[in-house]
Amino acid sequence: MNIGIVGIGLIGGSIALRLKATDFKGKIFGVEKNESHQKKALQLGLVDEIISLQDALAQCKVIILTVPVDAIVNLLPEILDQVTDQVIIDMGSTKTNILNLIENHTNRGRYIAAHPMAGTEYSGPEAAIPNLYKDKVMVYVDAFRSDEDAFEIADGITEQLEMKSVFMNADEHDMHTAYVSHISHLTSFALALTVLEKEKSQGRIFELAGSGFESTVRLAKSSPDMWTPIFKQNRTNVLEVLEEHIKQLTMLHSKIKEEDYEGLHKLIKKSNKIKRIIK
Repeated sequence: MNIGIVGIGLIGGSIALRLKATDFKGKIFGVEKNESHQKKALQLGLVDEIISLQDALAQCKVIILTVPVDAIVNLLPEILDQVTDQVIIDMGSTKTNILNLIENHTNRGRYIAAHPMAGTEYSGPEAAIPNLYKDKVMVYVDAFRSDEDAFEIADGITEQLEMKSVFMNADEHDMHTAYVSHISHLTSFALALTVLEKEKSQGRIFELAGSGFESTVRLAKSSPDMWTPIFKQNRTNVLEVLEEHIKQLTMLHSKIKEEDYEGLHKLIKKSNKIKRIIK
């Protein structure tokens, strides 16, 4: 069984690395517009060959889409128009708009909406790592709409990636990812912008940066080409979580401004309840 990976960066490249480390039978083809990424993917052995999307549809049983979500929106209807029995797996970070777009497509059953809850702040083929997905969660969205054999093939790949599976509908998925993933990146971008602004007048500020700062701001190194489309596609949920986040920041600001340190202590203690979720 041949697999075509459209977009050979962190997500697609890491899938390829893991599959090549298993007893996977078949070839892994890459579909990639960026010429430097093409060369690097071949140099690193992530894929066996770089081919066109049309050739991938002709030669591969499975097509995995790991490009930015705006590109998935543009590509998916065209791909489904050409599908016979191939399995198309979309691994984008938002789902509602994409699923609405192809809801009544004749070949909807050959499509799997999946989202691996894994990643780093790095991008490109060099960012690929073999165990990125181990023990992470693969979210299947509206899986009941996919053909049984197509889902079994997709889930077999998930098992080879050593991931756990959970199931959600599109609205659930997009809302939850806004709260546990998208806001983390927005907060990191905002913190980086805040510190960079201050650094203009206080040039030595980064000399004091320790592990706490680094762990909080590391996501600010994430690709704008990937994250701008995510915020665009999940705009409603992102605005909701941003408004709540701003509300909480405003409360902290007020406690410090008013020198209400007892109230500040209570808010911080309340935040410590996150330990129930994150050990």
